[in-house]
Amino acid sequence: MKLSVIIVSYNVKFYVEQCLHSLYKAIDGIDAEVFVVDNHSKDDTVRYIRRRFKKVKLIDLNNNLGFARANNIAINQARGEYILLLNPDTFVGEKTICGTLDFMDSHQKAGGIGVCMYNSDGTVAMESRRGLPSPLTAFYKMCGLCSRYPRSKRFGKYYMSYLPWDTSQCIEVVSGAYFMLRRKAVDEVGMLDEDFFMYGEDIDLSYRLLKGGWENWYLPLPILHYKGESTHKSSFSYVHVFYRAMLIFFRKHYAHISICLSLPITLAIYMSAFMALMKIQTNKVRKLLGFVDRRNCPDRRYVFIGSKNMIERCHQMVSRKGIVADFVHYGHDKLELPSFDDLKTNEKVYVVFDTDLFGFEEIIDKLHGFSHKNIFVGTYFSKTGIVITPNDILR
Repeated sequence: MKLSVIIVSYNVKFYVEQCLHSLYKAIDGIDAEVFVVDNHSKDDTVRYIRRRFKKVKLIDLNNNLGFARANNIAINQARGEYILLLNPDTFVGEKTICGTLDFMDSHQKAGGIGVCMYNSDGTVAMESRRGLPSPLTAFYKMCGLCSRYPRSKRFGKYYMSYLPWDTSQCIEVVSGAYFMLRRKAVDEVGMLDEDFFMYGEDIDLSYRLLKGGWENWYLPLPILHYKGESTHKSSFSYVHVFYRAMLIFFRKHYAHISICLSLPITLAIYMSAFMALMKIQTNKVRKLLGFVDRRNCPDRRYVFIGSKNMIERCHQMVSRKGIVADFVHYGHDKLELPSFDDLKTNEKVYVVFDTDLFGFEEIIDKLHGFSHKNIFVGTYFSKTGIVITPNDILR
């Protein structure tokens, strides 16, 4: 078998469904198997996916075992020459997986491959390629030098932002949102480290691949990543898990450095965690006291682009929910997308594409063509009548 795809889910059944729709288009003609490992979701994910995707190999865990362990369970069952770890809150371009496999076949030293990840507003996600977070690289990131001098090979190494986006490049760290692995390399260096519950395991595995003599690559092939839809980044549990992962990685790979350097780094991690928790608590107190920042509650407008049937059904949905919306009928002529010149400062626009008419790669390309930062992608599926955006599920 050529490929095994593994998706770990937790309470994101509609995003998993969208991911699978794009995935099956992308693996058409490939000898592949697809695993969905559900980390004991409470939103009926298992039954929902089982009814709609008969070919998926579902693993229904009795407890939330974390990202690393859940992936490892499927890796142990996988039969593919290559393994793709894919986040549930993504959708992939139709040519992305074929392009990744072709590169793997022609580059025998490639152990891991990542791709160009787009955010839901069409911007490129900086974590599409990263450098190893060595103590010095982490210091440049935490003190702001990385963002101030992104083109510098020294200061900008955390995101390797001095590299071009449109060509294939050797990198150090591949994101776990889309991580293609050579099975032979995994057998040599080991699977994901289960000490990491979530976050950091992709950095650790990337580092072990490099230590094992393998190469990690970035390819300019598109996916869209909703970036954290499967997590709650404003929660205490997120802060605890995220910064604990930083400490695990540091102690595992840099325990040999002197205490004069390790102590400040450890303190910096704890201080960052403390500041993040204080920010969360402050926001909660402000909300309880009735202080609402209008900048964090922007007006929302929807633009539905698709067939006559899609527009009719979405008209009804809009009426039921009291949503402000515009409609663009997609005919056989070249589509003229709205310019959004009238977009207000405090307004977000969700452009919803009919997936019966637009390919996933085409949707990413059209979204990338918008120049306004407040425009976000949405998708509509005629079989379910569901609209998916970065913030809402409309039915």
